[in-house]
Amino acid sequence: MWEKLVKRAFRRSIWVYHCNSGACNGCDIEILNVLTPYYDVERFGIRLVSSPRHADAMLLSGAVTRPTLPLVKKAYQAIPAPKLVFAIGSCAIGGGCWYDTYNVTGGGDKAIPVNYFIPGCPPRPEAIIYGIALALGLVDKKVAPVELKQMEFPVDMYRQTKLWEQRNVIYKLLGEEDDRYNLY
Repeated sequence: MWEKLVKRAFRRSIWVYHCNSGACNGCDIEILNVLTPYYDVERFGIRLVSSPRHADAMLLSGAVTRPTLPLVKKAYQAIPAPKLVFAIGSCAIGGGCWYDTYNVTGGGDKAIPVNYFIPGCPPRPEAIIYGIALALGLVDKKVAPVELKQMEFPVDMYRQTKLWEQRNVIYKLLGEEDDRYNLY
């Protein structure tokens, strides 16, 4: 149901408001890197705006500190409904390494309702783009397959080289015997 609502509400473009709630600027640099011509997120319709009143979504970075708590709530209330909130980075998700300090109230979900979490410290620009595109339904959810490999030790380099050479043979002379399994 949530996906249908998001697709209907944000069909063509999404304007985002970047809110720093006490970050170390690692996530902020990556968010601004996403907006450069190198990544060109405007091709997906994602555009940064300077006022929360013009935004469709909020990109929240950093652990929410006591001084910024009312400001984050005020910025969230200024965004017109329907709205999305992305918590970007481990600090915005759960407070990061400052989760138990006196001045930090916690992650973004302690202050405002967060819809999507993009983990990392700081998250790569590709992860931020993928998270927003996934929320908008522009890409399918993909999970990388896990391949378990077990190496044999010690590796016989002569045997490995000989197998590689035999594998890459294109032409074989008539009368040559196939010594693929006869290595010694």
